[in-house]
Amino acid sequence: MPSRTTVSLRIYHEDTDSGGVVYHANYLRYMERARTEWISERGLDHDRVAREFDLMFVVRSVDIKFLRPARLGDRLEASAELMSLRHGLLTFDQRVVRGKEELARASVRVISVSMSDFKSVSVPEGMLQLLGVNL
Repeated sequence: MPSRTTVSLRIYHEDTDSGGVVYHANYLRYMERARTEWISERGLDHDRVAREFDLMFVVRSVDIKFLRPARLGDRLEASAELMSLRHGLLTFDQRVVRGKEELARASVRVISVSMSDFKSVSVPEGMLQLLGVNL
């Protein structure tokens, strides 16, 4: 199972400002897609996580660096790689690239919370196994 998940993207007019440059907040959307695919590659989705484990993942913090602009018509790749998981805190290394050129890089911290009260909870052992995390 690959440790880094990558999704392909194409930049449309709706992604850009009037100058044809990708609006900065859209990089977060692209990174969200990569994290969603990362979970999906491990046989999970947000509905199953809620239903079977009674939890959901929410973003706690993002440290993002914008390095170069993406433009209308560009073909990009967004990726996610789990760097650490401690109790209920997952830290992802995320990148958006155009070919070999890195456009944005972020450390995204995601926390698992209970569906009923939104309090932080540890990721259950059964889910850790599905995620491929060494116990």
